[in-house]
Amino acid sequence: MRILEINNLKKSFDKKTVLEDISMYVDEGEVVSIIGPSGSGKSTLLRCATFLENMDSGELSYCGKKAVTTNDGKAVYLPKKEMREVQTNFGLVFQNFNLFPHYTVLKNITDAPISIQKRDKQEVYDEARKLLEKVGLSDKENAYPCELSGGQQQRVAIARALAMNPKMLFFDEPTSALDPEITAGILRVMKGLAEANMTMVIVTHEIDFARAVSDRVIFMDGGVIVEQGKPSDVIDNPKNERTKSFLKKLSV
Repeated sequence: MRILEINNLKKSFDKKTVLEDISMYVDEGEVVSIIGPSGSGKSTLLRCATFLENMDSGELSYCGKKAVTTNDGKAVYLPKKEMREVQTNFGLVFQNFNLFPHYTVLKNITDAPISIQKRDKQEVYDEARKLLEKVGLSDKENAYPCELSGGQQQRVAIARALAMNPKMLFFDEPTSALDPEITAGILRVMKGLAEANMTMVIVTHEIDFARAVSDRVIFMDGGVIVEQGKPSDVIDNPKNERTKSFLKKLSV
């Protein structure tokens, strides 16, 4: 099943084009990594795909349902109620965790499933404890974010996103605020999700990780998709000079 489809997405800030004619898709169970230099539009693409930014024009669908269409050159969004339904398809993990500081770890994870999805409290708590076990934080359910390391906070953020039972997860540079040792732990958690066939879109600068877990890699530069394909093609045998130059700089 096609979980996400984007066609001809355009986005500008103050008349400066940030995304130009972006088209991409993600099928169920796929891991798609988006790589590219800073300022290439990767995070803006994620923010448009998750409705944190409004696109100027283009089309965007989740599971076959069109959330955004274009009329007279302008993006038209579904009404709020229908949009809320569409938003249940995905979860988002930010680079700076975005946990509620005044909530315990357990409350951070269980709050939205209980208050927004109106699910059974006990069932949500049981599920949250299993998720904490999965990310190696069973002993931290009563801790507050300020008592956790950056890596632990990021693992809580992953568990929180999973607690909503989304069809796919977006990761926006999930390790960029962490030191290398802690990064390895987060990448292990994400690798485990990939092995469990979680559909994921990952904006990352971790090229070895992208090579190891991705079904497809998208290379962006200057607000456009320059090249995309299997990791063995895009990372190991890039065709485009811009891709080659970017990867060469990373390996120096």
